[in-house]
Amino acid sequence: MRDHPPRLPSSPGFWRSPLRGSWFTSVLGLVLLVGITVLFVTGLVSYAAYNPDLSRVNDQTPDKGILGFYLFAWPTGPVWLYRFTQGLHVTLGITLIPVLLAKLWSVVPRLFALPPARSVAHALERISLLLLVGGGLFEFTTGVLNVQLEYVFPGSFYPLHFYGAWVFFAAFVAHAVLKAPTALRAVRRRPREESDLVSPRPEAPTVSRRGALALVGGGSLLLFLTTVGQSLGGPFRRTALLAPHGAADPGGGPNGFQINKTAAYAGITPADTHRDGWRLVVTGRSGTVRLSRAELLRLPLHSASLPIACVEGWSTADQWWRGVRLRDLAALVGHDGDPPDVFVESLQRHGAFRRAALRANQVADPRSLLALYVNGEELSPDHGYPARIIVPAAPGVLNTKWVARLTFGDL
Repeated sequence: MRDHPPRLPSSPGFWRSPLRGSWFTSVLGLVLLVGITVLFVTGLVSYAAYNPDLSRVNDQTPDKGILGFYLFAWPTGPVWLYRFTQGLHVTLGITLIPVLLAKLWSVVPRLFALPPARSVAHALERISLLLLVGGGLFEFTTGVLNVQLEYVFPGSFYPLHFYGAWVFFAAFVAHAVLKAPTALRAVRRRPREESDLVSPRPEAPTVSRRGALALVGGGSLLLFLTTVGQSLGGPFRRTALLAPHGAADPGGGPNGFQINKTAAYAGITPADTHRDGWRLVVTGRSGTVRLSRAELLRLPLHSASLPIACVEGWSTADQWWRGVRLRDLAALVGHDGDPPDVFVESLQRHGAFRRAALRANQVADPRSLLALYVNGEELSPDHGYPARIIVPAAPGVLNTKWVARLTFGDL
């Protein structure tokens, strides 16, 4: 009598690929062990850059509790620091997608294994796997959507990605502790496959396991080459075929570099920024002063060559900014010597990061400017005319555009 093939995914013979086995899964797992650890660390670093221990202002996750134990005053040097850490985070995350999908494919029979729990310990392991798989898919999916500027989340990206990362990484660590020794043995010795992943009735192979790994590696390499250019900025951005190039065309000339949020999108009108009506309000220890753009131009002007780098992983090349040092503006309102923190408010009326805070070390850096010019020309409206913040090594959203008010003091 002829055997009928199993129809349920819980049946061992349902999964027939000859590629599955402990060696193939272990190689992928060890790659992810290193890669996901780097992703987690660089993700925490990015969060620290956004919230340099200024919980009341920049914090996007006010209920994080002890999860914010590591926050610190984000440094201002080297100037490419955030471009490097966030570029590594985004580029590595996208590069690892084929590895993650291949790893999930390689262990999919275990997700359908019955009974679902053979003991309390086995039940805990299955729960950790649920958190591991679900958390991994959630983190990679939300990360890719954010990189592509598709903000379709049921809430803010920052707390969702932050909390999801802690849940995912906790399950990942537990899984790694349990499985890493077995994976290392499988890779070193490559024993005769007796894993539960091996099909009892495999189909004829069409590619070797090494060939399958080469295919996964090739996919990762392709994603790397079509993504990394956005972190390098300048002419390399043209090679970043999978990176969002923005709906707004920055045009040519001195202001011809990446724009994510245009003046029209932010609701900024010519009346808001007209030189006869706009005034910068600066408040500090000695009171408040109001400065027109002409009055700002009569103050000592300084220049700095700095990039803009954003959480989506993109970065501009270094641009030549010119304006008034933030520490000089602090001195105008009574903060001579060591300046304090500053609370920055934009003309932008709606949306995230229309207000931001900078730590005292960022204000004190001589390269931190209220920029009035870029590359020898007045700022364009889309780049923040009449004045914007530019701070070395800070995430792009903290380089507030269309600045209306600066309030100096301890935050």
